[in-house]
Amino acid sequence: MQLSDFDDIRPCSEGEMKEAFESMLNDRQFDKILQGIIPLPKGIRNGLLRMMFTGVKTPLDFQKRFMKPMVYYALHKGATGHSCHFPQSLDKKGNYTFMSNHRDIVLDSAILDVMLIAEKFSTTVEIAIGDNLLIYPWIKTLVRMNKSFTVNRGLTPKEMLKSSIHMSQYMHFAINEKHENIWIAQREGRAKDSNDLTQESVLKMLNMGGPTTGKTTADIITNLRHMNIVPLAISYEYDPCDYLKAKEFQCKRDIPGWKKAKQDDLDNMKIGIWGQKGHVHYQAADCINDWLDTLNAEEIERADIFRIVAEHIDHEIHKNYRIYSGNKAAAAELRGEKIDDPKFEAYLKGKLAKIDLDNPDMPYLRERILTMYANPYFNYEKAVKN
Repeated sequence: MQLSDFDDIRPCSEGEMKEAFESMLNDRQFDKILQGIIPLPKGIRNGLLRMMFTGVKTPLDFQKRFMKPMVYYALHKGATGHSCHFPQSLDKKGNYTFMSNHRDIVLDSAILDVMLIAEKFSTTVEIAIGDNLLIYPWIKTLVRMNKSFTVNRGLTPKEMLKSSIHMSQYMHFAINEKHENIWIAQREGRAKDSNDLTQESVLKMLNMGGPTTGKTTADIITNLRHMNIVPLAISYEYDPCDYLKAKEFQCKRDIPGWKKAKQDDLDNMKIGIWGQKGHVHYQAADCINDWLDTLNAEEIERADIFRIVAEHIDHEIHKNYRIYSGNKAAAAELRGEKIDDPKFEAYLKGKLAKIDLDNPDMPYLRERILTMYANPYFNYEKAVKN
């Protein structure tokens, strides 16, 4: 296969960056956003941006020139600190599929990028992003410049199968032919209650585009090895969108057929980027290939292999969480215990006060937010015991 086979979903290539940048500058909606960020006359503003773009030839160049400073600024504004750990077993010139729990629509992969750069990895990650978020042309252009490839949503079962095969083929191509890293969430969408569990469907999709037919257990193991999967645990001290998720839980409970509006996703993106997170920690586990090599394909039914791999990835993510005092306090309250944590209690009350519902069910909303903070601790407890 070759790059042109994936023109419908792939990121920008080297020769497309300048045209994409110009199309974004000429987009009216994007220009309105720029006015708020850079309050200068349009000609001067665009001239400065074109000057900054000088020398940017690849999506990696774009990330280093534009996105890296923006991510550090977001961390400066919204986090009290950040840290990461990558095991020595990872080859910094190698290529991996970082599969993580999903905390933020925008920042999960963006923070990973700057951490990979800081840790001297040879490249950043290509990013799987749902087309439901690409609601304006300038957003689609921007994410393609930022090494994103498209995950198509809202398809019929037949269309979804075809799309999944196509995307899987691209991901195998990106890892093994383009020599890129990839980031993908362990599940479709964020786990609203922070009970982070890998969906077998994600692993099934990765199997579809591998070098074998993927019809036997041995084939599946070979195809998953081809992706060099690295489980990655993302830990936030505070989730800036926790109160929005709690509100969503009550809306779904009380309003039949309730669904989020497109504006809700944009609000989540904005608050997720700039909201207060406390400390942020990224911790990668070893690549699962050595563990896959220990599996006896002849003893594992094909129907079981995806569950077994998903459970291993979950274990690696859960044991690598950074546990904060709020996680412990939330878990204690749900267990009927009590930990004196005035800081977390004040935080919780402040977040509950932000929920704008006509009839807020405060005990229910409190339980929902507590569950978001307790589940990582519950899962961590189980993982470190095994």
